[in-house]
Amino acid sequence: MTLRPFHLAFPVHDLEAARAFYGGVLGCPEGRSADDWIDFDLMGHQIVAHLVPVRAAPDAGTNPVDGHDVPVPHFGVVLTLEAWEALAERVRAADINFGIEPHVRFKGEPGEQATMFFRDPSGNALEFKAFRDLGQLFAR
Repeated sequence: MTLRPFHLAFPVHDLEAARAFYGGVLGCPEGRSADDWIDFDLMGHQIVAHLVPVRAAPDAGTNPVDGHDVPVPHFGVVLTLEAWEALAERVRAADINFGIEPHVRFKGEPGEQATMFFRDPSGNALEFKAFRDLGQLFAR
């Protein structure tokens, strides 16, 4: 299987806050934009922040996974372990609260992974994870 970039569009209530978070904190280069949306390069994937000034509560629910309440919906990227560690430090330095602190999930089991969750300024939940062995991505 060849991995290809994905495209994701999601709502934000403030484009300047999205620009500061995705461009500044996460380091995503900005692509095209208009008065009501901004394209970002999220580690090779196209994400589009669409302005939706009034939005329903961002918490649709949670799902228990390995002792944590994982927010649903959420999106994110699988990184190298080095990039994941660097991102965790950047998020900490920006004083962003983790919904789920950086940790190793499924330790010693198939699919062992480093993971962390936090929210953008509009409340969208993001997960970033890393595997020592990317071959474990879909392990059962």
